[in-house]
Amino acid sequence: MSGISIVGLGNMARALAGRALAGGNAVEIIGRDRAKAEEVAAALGGATVGTAGAAPVGDIVIPAAPYAGVAAIVRGYGDALRGKTIVDITNPVASDLQHFVVPDDSSGAREIARLAPEGAHVVKAFNTVFSHVLAAGPAEGRPLDVFVAGDDVEAKARVSAFVAGMGLRPWDIGGLSMARALENVALLELGLMNHSVKHTDFSLGITLLD
Repeated sequence: MSGISIVGLGNMARALAGRALAGGNAVEIIGRDRAKAEEVAAALGGATVGTAGAAPVGDIVIPAAPYAGVAAIVRGYGDALRGKTIVDITNPVASDLQHFVVPDDSSGAREIARLAPEGAHVVKAFNTVFSHVLAAGPAEGRPLDVFVAGDDVEAKARVSAFVAGMGLRPWDIGGLSMARALENVALLELGLMNHSVKHTDFSLGITLLD
């Protein structure tokens, strides 16, 4: 079990909080609109409500917002994130849904890591799973795969254990340099959504062959 602080009140925040609570984790919901945060926590059952701007209590902090919003969150919290594991779930996709808004030699996770204080560790995860798919969890006996990338071994192991405790299957894909690859997977999913599948009721994962 872990202490999880989720900054955000949208669909992904709710999906992550719901699965985290089901996995036996202590969950803190943080939002600028405290009344709405209290509504979300009450609907989930079991979550506490934190104060926007105050130091998150969880050892794992998940800023559940679009990329630009997460950069602002990490910058705003500053030293309050020292010693925390920050889970980057973002996809810094441009409005054309074909390119990124970060430099070609970087990634959303790398840019967020540059904003994080010394002693905080950024781990990329959950960016390839749609919120409603995450909320539903494994379907028809098929595991839901979550790809994890990070430079700090302990932080990555902590996030992987958190993922496994949610009933999902974590896959370690290497250091934070691999975050760009994960963001490209999300771009692939958007391409499938727009040109082939035509909806978001799907997930990409690993099939192990005998």
